[in-house]
Amino acid sequence: MSHTLSRLPSPLGDLLAVTAADGTLHALDFADFEARLHRLFARHHPGASLAPGEPPAELTGALAAYFTGAVTALDGLPVARIGSEFQRRVWAALRQIPAGETRSYGQLAAAIGQPTASRAIGLANGANPIGIVVPCHRVMGSGGALTGYAGGVERKAWLLRHEGALAPLLA
Repeated sequence: MSHTLSRLPSPLGDLLAVTAADGTLHALDFADFEARLHRLFARHHPGASLAPGEPPAELTGALAAYFTGAVTALDGLPVARIGSEFQRRVWAALRQIPAGETRSYGQLAAAIGQPTASRAIGLANGANPIGIVVPCHRVMGSGGALTGYAGGVERKAWLLRHEGALAPLLA
């Protein structure tokens, strides 16, 4: 099965998106982490191929709206049902965290009914192949620490400020 690999601009650097013919998003990552995108895609889609192409208009429009301030614009985008059952539960719970809010790993573990699974939540969060849309950046370390974002702490802070979850930096 073939999927489309597209490059999209963002204020944080170019994004790479992998979509299926039906427009479902299978991966979204920063272009400077392309090797990780390919590794995670191959893990969830053994034998599938990637071909360069244009992204679906729905994705392009939603990302543009998100980055210009409509922070809920990504909420309705269709994403692939990939990963283990546990990962799918974690990733679905991530999509339930409203823009402008954060959760701790412990809170996310409790939300999926496994309150002692904080470490496993962290692993599932780190294996999320659909960054920003499946908002793993909304999960914070203990005491509100900005930890554990594969795209870098600076990008995590930018996304959280953009969504209103962190106070803007003073100039």
